[in-house]
This record gives sequence, structure tokens and C-alpha cells, in this order.
Amino acid sequence: MSRIGKKPVTIPKGVKITHSEGVVKVEGPKGVLSSKLPEGVVLKLADGQMTIERASDDRLARSYHGLARTLISNMVTGVDTGFQKALEISGVGYRAELTGSTLKLVLGFSSPVEYGIPKGIDLTIDKQVNLVVSGVDRELVGRVASEIRALKKPEPYKGKGIKYVGEYIRRKAGKAAGAK
Repeated sequence: MSRIGKKPVTIPKGVKITHSEGVVKVEGPKGVLSSKLPEGVVLKLADGQMTIERASDDRLARSYHGLARTLISNMVTGVDTGFQKALEISGVGYRAELTGSTLKLVLGFSSPVEYGIPKGIDLTIDKQVNLVVSGVDRELVGRVASEIRALKKPEPYKGKGIKYVGEYIRRKAGKAAGAK
């Protein structure tokens, strides 16, 4: 049996879960999320806790058991507190600026790079080099942060580029000049 799937999800105050016809809808103070429940998985609500059970013991139902529990747990956490990823821009002259729903990044290319921010994502910029991507959908927050980082990945020689806060970039030594 799935060890993750067996754990109950506690539902905080202010969060409401409804399910019908295989669709789970989670409402909370930060927003509303809905997702389709995988086949072979049954949702049970009881006094402030939610459990996920398998309808059968076949291979597909077993594989979806922990996945369904984690997805619903992420939805509950998202509408209650939200998710965020912090990015850091390093490099001389590298900076970011927000105009409406477009992020404009100066990353050492011949022209600035523009990135359209999707709906449901809040982006804050501090001192033109620190970005915080936040929202209620964990998958969307992670994807947007990953796409922004992919615009200029940190390089190993000088460390210039966009990296996650706390990410370690393994540095390489440059050429040894004049060594014969």
C-alpha cells in the first residue's frame, strides 16, 4: 500500500473541498483550484480530514494512490497559504523590471528579453535583481520560475545568469594563461 496515500490531509479552517463526478474543487482564502481525480481513486471526507482510498488493488490504482493524495494536498496548501519561488539575477548590468503583465529582463543579450506572465502568478521584484514568483498553483509557480531561469542559466566560470535563491553553482577554473 502507498505510504504517502495512506496519510490523511488535514483541512484548515476556511478551506472547503467539494467533489463530484471525478472532479475535486478546493476553495480557500487565496483562490479556487480544481483538478480531475485519477481513475481508481476514491475521496473520503470526515471531520476536518480527507483520506484517499483505492477502489481496487490493481496496478494502475496503486500507482495513482499517492499521486492523488499529493495533488490534493498541494491544492489545499495553495489556496490556504500559497507557494513561492525566489530567483536571483547576478551579473554586471543584469536587471529585471515589471511592466503590466510583462517581465523585461536585461541579460547581456543585444536586446532585452520579454517574458509574459501567465494568469494566476504574482511577480515581485526587489532591487532589480531579486524576483519572487508566487501563486496558488504549485505546478504553475515552479514552471514559471523554471522558464525565467532558462532564459539565462548561470554559467560556471563567472556565475552570471539567473539562479534560484540558495542554489549552489559549481564554479570552474578558467584558462591558466602562460603555463607551458
